[in-house]
Amino acid sequence: MNWGNRLLITFIVFGTGIFYLVYRSLHTNFELVEKDYYKSELRYQDVIDGSNRVNALGGTVKLEQTSEGVVLKLPDEMKDQVISGNVLFYCEYNEKQDRKFALIMNTGTQVFEKGQIDPGSYTVKISWTTNDKNYYTEKIVIII
Repeated sequence: MNWGNRLLITFIVFGTGIFYLVYRSLHTNFELVEKDYYKSELRYQDVIDGSNRVNALGGTVKLEQTSEGVVLKLPDEMKDQVISGNVLFYCEYNEKQDRKFALIMNTGTQVFEKGQIDPGSYTVKISWTTNDKNYYTEKIVIII
């Protein structure tokens, strides 16, 4: 085999490799953490302030899995307060499993039934407002 044939084979292998890489890159599924990632980064100071307020409370936010589902309990200081907020069950590996709920607190607890949330590992992002103060915390839960 002369040098011309070797050069032609080298170019064909190189071109085939480039086309294969382009094909793979066009069909790769990539997901951002959030759709509005940059907007949420600009509001991150609110998350820091809310986390500091939660840490200053006397009790802790508890997230427990029971036979009924997942039970969320806020600290005792929040029992008789007017609370508005939301709870995001964020699944790191599958965007389709993410669930967002309105925070509805009457007695300081809220139950999320098993059928509402698919089994998996979640980072639960809890944010609420009471008396014009924002609170924020994150908990990790594995739903079976």
